[in-house]
Amino acid sequence: MKSWLVLTLLIVGYLAYLFLGALVVSTIESPYEQSLRQELKRLKQTFLNNSPCVNDSGLEAFLEKVISANRFGVSVLYNSSNESRWDFASSLFFSSTLVTTVGYGYTTPLTDSGKAFCIFYALVGVPFTMLVLSAAVQRLMSTFTYRPIRYFQLHRGYDRKKVTGVHFVVLALAVLILFLVVPSAIFSSIESSWSFLDAFYFCFISLCTIGLGDYVPGEQDNQWLRQLYKVSVAFYLLLGLMAMLLILQTFHKASDLHGLTDLFYLPHLHDLDDQEPILDTSNSTLSDKEPKRPLTTGAQTSYSTINR
Repeated sequence: MKSWLVLTLLIVGYLAYLFLGALVVSTIESPYEQSLRQELKRLKQTFLNNSPCVNDSGLEAFLEKVISANRFGVSVLYNSSNESRWDFASSLFFSSTLVTTVGYGYTTPLTDSGKAFCIFYALVGVPFTMLVLSAAVQRLMSTFTYRPIRYFQLHRGYDRKKVTGVHFVVLALAVLILFLVVPSAIFSSIESSWSFLDAFYFCFISLCTIGLGDYVPGEQDNQWLRQLYKVSVAFYLLLGLMAMLLILQTFHKASDLHGLTDLFYLPHLHDLDDQEPILDTSNSTLSDKEPKRPLTTGAQTSYSTINR
């Protein structure tokens, strides 16, 4: 009964969080939207007044065609880039955003055959990408999580829970600097129209696989080494996703150790033989039926014994 009460509170809290987000975003964005709409109406009316040979219906049809083409990355502006959105580098960038589920939506297939191929490509590519990322993160956990935790616990004698907390903060700061702050500075210097906040916003939205598509790198006119830039961004996304998964996995293991997950999840339903001890039992009383073993370094519970 208690678990259902906790679940109900979680759902209510989540819905309240969604409503709060909707209220804040609506309050911030709605006035600007109304202002922009009024400005566009004034510009359209001014154009029609200055061009008596153009009627309203003809202008509407032209604008609809332009907007539709712009949605597929084709622009009629004089200073727009004439480079193809489907060269190899751009296609590689699109493929990486497709299988990593980032999906900016800025570049989309133009043909029905391209859309059909994307379905089958993502059907295989998304699980394949998750498999590659999971295998890579498992090995990264051994190097950047379990090994330093074990070292400070066994060789330095620090308390395990304190070490895990400090370790998570240090790891999160390292990922923040290496995959958000530094790339944001690079993007803001390459993309002349991006501020540092715009670049940080792009990095965060991308690595969280949200991919809104309002900021896409490598779309400026006559950009230097554009193809190499596109390929580099694709690899940055893959490495950044590994780093984010590393943070999530580390947080999950630390939460298990500190007992935070027990507040929200049901008890593990695995067989007892499949479970490994979570709590440190070095100071607990041994059962009479359990044979006593010498207290050695290898027998102590370490951070790596947490269920994975």
